[in-house]
Amino acid sequence: MSRLLIVDDEEKIRQLLRKYAEFDGHQVVEAADGMAAVRLCREQDFDAIVMDVMMPELDGFSACREIFKIKRIPVLMLSARGEEYDKIHGFELGIDDYVVKPFSPKEVMLRLEVLIRRNQKPEGNSLEHEILEFDGLTVDFTGRIVSIDGQVVDLSPKEYELLFYLVRNRGIALTREKLISEVWGYDFFGDDRTLDTHIKLLRNSLGDYRRFIVTLRGVGYRFEA
Repeated sequence: MSRLLIVDDEEKIRQLLRKYAEFDGHQVVEAADGMAAVRLCREQDFDAIVMDVMMPELDGFSACREIFKIKRIPVLMLSARGEEYDKIHGFELGIDDYVVKPFSPKEVMLRLEVLIRRNQKPEGNSLEHEILEFDGLTVDFTGRIVSIDGQVVDLSPKEYELLFYLVRNRGIALTREKLISEVWGYDFFGDDRTLDTHIKLLRNSLGDYRRFIVTLRGVGYRFEA
């Protein structure tokens, strides 16, 4: 059973998501504003958060910023606004996914299942430590650490997943559809600008080694080092 925190100032939305989440077997805690969400995350642990953007007291973006100072929890952001700037801002903060209102509660549940599954830690310590190096870029899969010239780089959860998938499939031309399917893990509801935005953010994080991510016009991307 996973523990979810649903944060929205509209009670009807909280009740709707709670209904679907509990039907899927999740335990649900609610918060009506960002301040309450931050307080709950200080006191309790959650497997994922559904966070509205526009709320009184403390908006969703600010709440996520404060929560990430305490602990890293997968976040699916809800917003009535679908502007690309809002999505980029959220992804830069480190949120994992973004859904625009009005939404399908089934879609939200599917996305949450993916976030929870992808962030579950493997049991036991039997995994062999897997590290790959490309010039000054070091990718530690087991430790989930990326270093550039010996300095650890702080990536968002989705940037880690995207880079790890690109590196594991280095030298292979990966279509946008393939990347979205494998990294996001569900049939994508939207356009491929979300992928392109994450590629842009990832390249910025890699600095000089951004050259390893090659754009294949009309196809997708390839990791080439």
